[in-house]
Amino acid sequence: MTVIPLAGSGTKGEMMFEWLGENWWALWLTVFLAFAVVEMLTLDLFFIMLGGGALAGLIADFAGADFWLQIVIFSVVSLLMIVFVRPVAMKHLHKGPAEQRSNIDRLIGQSALVIEAVSGTSGLVKIGGDVWSARSTAGVLDAGSTVQVTRIDGATAVVASPAENSPR
Repeated sequence: MTVIPLAGSGTKGEMMFEWLGENWWALWLTVFLAFAVVEMLTLDLFFIMLGGGALAGLIADFAGADFWLQIVIFSVVSLLMIVFVRPVAMKHLHKGPAEQRSNIDRLIGQSALVIEAVSGTSGLVKIGGDVWSARSTAGVLDAGSTVQVTRIDGATAVVASPAENSPR
């Protein structure tokens, strides 16, 4: 005697895997969304390239490709995007005009007013509206003099008199 299982008579796990086997698009969509979330946390443009591969796998599923072919397409597209697209995107992401420089980078080259005499180890300067601890690259700079920021070292502005920074 042959027993024919009724529809829905399997365990929940078996039914879920059966559904997933028929609907791989849901897996690819989930993988894409997971990579997108991780990319938002890392901002490294790596996981979004993998997400592009997952979208390619999703398109391959909609086109009727077998699952093994979807995995190959995911792998190839992800690899190509990481090798060719990511370097170009990173280059464009990190370049920009001087007016787009971020916080501390904008201070380099700015004039500052010495509030407390600046030596090689200590002192205070006012850059814009903010008071910074400072140190001098050469000698002591007197209070009231105008100096130029040459670099930022942690929370300390390294300054020099404008005459020292002018090209010779």
